[in-house]
Amino acid sequence: MKKRSISVLLMAVGAMATSIVERKKRRKAEKISGKYCALFYMMNRWVRLRQDGKNLSSYFEEQGYRKIAVYGIGYVGETFLAELKNSEIDIAYGIDRRESITYSDLKIISPDMIMEDVDMIVVTAIDYFEEIEEKLKEKMKCPIISLEDIIFNVGQIL
Repeated sequence: MKKRSISVLLMAVGAMATSIVERKKRRKAEKISGKYCALFYMMNRWVRLRQDGKNLSSYFEEQGYRKIAVYGIGYVGETFLAELKNSEIDIAYGIDRRESITYSDLKIISPDMIMEDVDMIVVTAIDYFEEIEEKLKEKMKCPIISLEDIIFNVGQIL
C-alpha cells in the first residue's frame, strides 16, 4: 500500500511539473504571437499610408523634428531608416543593444552610452517601448516616441 501511495504521489508531482512547463511554454508562445500580431498591424497601417501617398518624413517635418535618433535597428528599424533615407530628416545615430551591428553609414551606439542631443528618439522595438522609454528618459530630455504611435497618428495629422 505504501509503495502504491508513493507511486501515485510521484505521478501527481510529475503531472503538475509537466503542466507548469507546458503553461510556461504556452505563455511564451502567446507573448511572441502577440508581438508579431502588433508588428503586422503596424506594418499593414504603414503600407496603407504609403498607398495613400503619405510618408513619415512629412510627419517629422510638420512637427519640427529635423534631427532624430532611432532605437532598434532590426527589420522594422531598417525599413524606417530606408523610408527616411532621401528626406530632409537627419538620422544622427542608431541605438541598439547590439552595438556591434553595422548599418551603412549610420553610427550605432549602446543604450548605455552618452548620447548626442536630438529632437526626438523613435523607438522601433514596439513590444518593449515602455521599458526602453523609461531607460532613455534618464539620459535624454527630448521626446521618446514609439514608431507604432507615429504610424497610427500620421493619418490623422497629415
